[in-house]
Amino acid sequence: MSFLQSPAWGTFQKTQGRQIISRNGDGWRYQAILEHGTGNTRAYTPYGPIADSAAAFDAALTALEQDAKQHGATFVRIEPTFPISDSELRARGYRKVTYNQLQPAHTQLIDLSQDEDAIIAQMSQNTRNLYRNHHKKGIAIHKSHNPEDIEILLTFLRQVAQRNHITPHSDAYFKAQAKALLPNKAATLFYATLGDTPIAASLMYDSDDTRTYAHAAADDTYRKYSAGTALLAYAIIDAKHAGKTTFDLYGIAPENEPNHPWAGFTKFKKSFGGKSVAYPGAWDKPLKPLRYHVYRCYQSLRRALKKRRK
Repeated sequence: MSFLQSPAWGTFQKTQGRQIISRNGDGWRYQAILEHGTGNTRAYTPYGPIADSAAAFDAALTALEQDAKQHGATFVRIEPTFPISDSELRARGYRKVTYNQLQPAHTQLIDLSQDEDAIIAQMSQNTRNLYRNHHKKGIAIHKSHNPEDIEILLTFLRQVAQRNHITPHSDAYFKAQAKALLPNKAATLFYATLGDTPIAASLMYDSDDTRTYAHAAADDTYRKYSAGTALLAYAIIDAKHAGKTTFDLYGIAPENEPNHPWAGFTKFKKSFGGKSVAYPGAWDKPLKPLRYHVYRCYQSLRRALKKRRK
């Protein structure tokens, strides 16, 4: 189960002032965030609903739609990880979202139910070597549940943002996550040091059965040490020891798209083994059709104006 459907993530969202609706039944559950926009409200269910059968999936959708209507939602947005076809979703009244995908529809999953040697054997030779020999270079890997240690990652994220001219989440957002998720071990901060100097870090999220590789950055000064590779391999094996059954590398480029913007870090992630998985992506179901139509027109106009400015 994705961390985005975990109770801990729902609790964190509430600390950000967001309203959560959730319910569970026989073989299904969902957790949705009520997001308010200009003239509309959507019930967004990231990587959900969760279901173990087609009947359970339909029961989850029925509950979600009923609850969303009661809260005045204009539409529901789902991102199912349950294997279901586009035609089956359309038959249930859903429309595919072809823009503004919030969560990756393609990812790389590592099966942690294998024994440790089998997990390591699936890694590339270079990755295995870095994992097994990083200590020989003086690199140590640490894990922390102290919220104050999030500053290690933030230092590197600021450097990456400045170097690549990008805008990451705010420091306040990450600090709120650290305060809400680290002490109860719903998240773990892993960081690598060279001597006493931190040189790479990553924040990873845990649900009951899955660890997810989420935010990572490193000090470019120490690039030759490839500390981020050793750190991630360590976190994978640590997840195995913690009793997780899946490690989610969280987001890769689709197959056969070598020029995709994510192609570079997709190659990096696949060097840790596992299998590529494609989800159905994001789908909307209007609950107030006229208002939803206005919303879609507004979004189309915004995209057109943004494209024209470029």
